[in-house]
Amino acid sequence: MIKREIEIADAVPSAMFPWIIDCDSWGARRPKPPGVVLLDGTTRKIILHHTGEPTHNTTDFSRERAVRLAKDIQRFHQDERGWSDSGQHFTISRGGHVLEGRARSLETLETGLAQVRSAHCPGRNHDSIGIENEGFYIEETPTRKLWDSLVRLCVTICRQYQLRAHHIFGHWDFRNTQCPGIGFYRQFPQLRREVAAQLGTQIGEVPERTWPDIYEVAEGTPVGGPVVTVAQYLLRNAGYPIPLTDGGQWFPEMTSAIRDWQHRHGLAVSPDGTMTAETWETLAPELDQHATGDVVRALQGILVAKGYLEVGVNGQFDDATGSAVKDLQELHGLPANGEVDTRTWCAVTGGVIREAFRDALRS
Repeated sequence: MIKREIEIADAVPSAMFPWIIDCDSWGARRPKPPGVVLLDGTTRKIILHHTGEPTHNTTDFSRERAVRLAKDIQRFHQDERGWSDSGQHFTISRGGHVLEGRARSLETLETGLAQVRSAHCPGRNHDSIGIENEGFYIEETPTRKLWDSLVRLCVTICRQYQLRAHHIFGHWDFRNTQCPGIGFYRQFPQLRREVAAQLGTQIGEVPERTWPDIYEVAEGTPVGGPVVTVAQYLLRNAGYPIPLTDGGQWFPEMTSAIRDWQHRHGLAVSPDGTMTAETWETLAPELDQHATGDVVRALQGILVAKGYLEVGVNGQFDDATGSAVKDLQELHGLPANGEVDTRTWCAVTGGVIREAFRDALRS
């Protein structure tokens, strides 16, 4: 990974993507020190956010509203959070206006050779493009205008950085947060299908499973969230004395346990204890209605986090748990049988499975 710090010069509106409003055009401030840091060849993901304020569910779809939003976000991120610039690379308003967020994000998008180090998701700021979507989407969902622009932007990012639709994730797949909102997150399978179709992806090009690759973050802010809690429960089930932490906070003992599991099972041992696909698939056992204990609590906890509030984290595979599993399976194109196989584990942890694309892509 090559890191370069550069001076800011006046940006020029993009000839390649004139539909994206660049920082100069919306009146962005200059970044604070350390300025803009470019990372060459690191981009692996797109991570989606909602701005998270109920007042942002506006019916003002004007460009002027979009500009005010971009300025408010930058002011908050610089003045309140102490960041050098807006945390995200791009912002989409409810009116469908697409704006550059962090300086130089549009320039690097044009080449696809580098990305600006961001601040939208600790642990992923070096390898993901962050998109803020205006709105609060716990119960509501994005407007049609926002949706269409999001599909367009995701397709563009995928083409420029040689990504695919199965590289699109949500903020809470890697952090302890309500972002991008339950209502919006339920639409992710459909979003990925639309992006994949526009990219001309064939079904055979989609991996069987793409898991969230969580790991211990070395940026000063530990990774956390419901996916980490799942990993903690699964490690406990495997015999490791892993305590549960508030909000699924990662801690060094997890790294050691994961590395030990990988070594014992002949898997590639990750230096930072990454929960690789092979690690997930060997740790997560198949479950049916007779299952009990920590593996069921792992499943129930993340179902609750993703909006299935009727589920209790009690370690019993009860009717409420089975109903939630069936709903999630249907959402991701799986047989809605209520039995938790490897594909269902992947989907429930925020991963992407090939079956979710089957009706949308050519074979």
